[in-house]
Amino acid sequence: MGRAIELPAGQQTLKTLSKLTYEKNGYTYTVERKGDRSFYTVKGADGDLSLPIEYAVGVHMQTFVFPYQGRFYESMVSYYPKLRGLAITLGDEPLRPRNLVEAMGRETPRDEITACLNCHGTGGVVDGQVHLDSLTPGVTCQHCHTAATAHMQAMAQGKTSPVPPKLGQLNAEEMSNFCGQCHRTWDFIVRAREWGEINVRFQPYRLANSQCFIGDDQRIRCTACHDPHANLVTAAKSYDAKCQACHAEKPHKSCPVAKADCVTCHMPKVTLSEGHAEFTDHQIRITHPGDAYPN
Repeated sequence: MGRAIELPAGQQTLKTLSKLTYEKNGYTYTVERKGDRSFYTVKGADGDLSLPIEYAVGVHMQTFVFPYQGRFYESMVSYYPKLRGLAITLGDEPLRPRNLVEAMGRETPRDEITACLNCHGTGGVVDGQVHLDSLTPGVTCQHCHTAATAHMQAMAQGKTSPVPPKLGQLNAEEMSNFCGQCHRTWDFIVRAREWGEINVRFQPYRLANSQCFIGDDQRIRCTACHDPHANLVTAAKSYDAKCQACHAEKPHKSCPVAKADCVTCHMPKVTLSEGHAEFTDHQIRITHPGDAYPN
């Protein structure tokens, strides 16, 4: 999360990519390193447009955000590590650009760009307004631990200061709503009617749909499996103990099929963007071959 958004000086992924190209809908897209900056260029029969990449959003997959003529745009194509190349940005597959600017990217409404910068960075949104000059890349302590910076500064000066709220006391539902401020809550997805496999990206919503989700049980909350202060653990076996925290006890049933790698069956992978992106489905369940994706 510390690299959820990268500014030019810290764009480590882009620094390793000399030149990438991609063609779609009659336009050619190029991401190219020139000196100490990376540039995003789109060319078509109606001309070409080239912009420096100011904001690379994402830890692995990266989408680019541009301020252009007083508005913000999300790049039409993104970088996918699985391809080590470019492809259409997730969710933008149905779009058919009618001109060069639309081909460059999707204009993002003010509330959407505010949410984007507020979740992927820290300090870039103040009182609902975008302040790029104060944006700190990534998710810092202050982002989750409200008033953490003021607390640390006061303590360093020998002064007293209120201790930030203890997030460890939250139950499963409270934590899902807390993390869901960025990762999307159950309520948000239902109201937005974001149905289909695209909502696999929103873990709090998917987890809340699980039959085993009990709102006041801390064993099913986000931090029961994930340490927000460490890199994501990807080894399936490492989560077995988390499953057994409930399923080793009666009256919970144990799995008759296997005793290890629980998540490989009960939290299946879902691929998006023509297979370029893969997500773990957090709707815990018994799956069968050919099952439809459960909303």
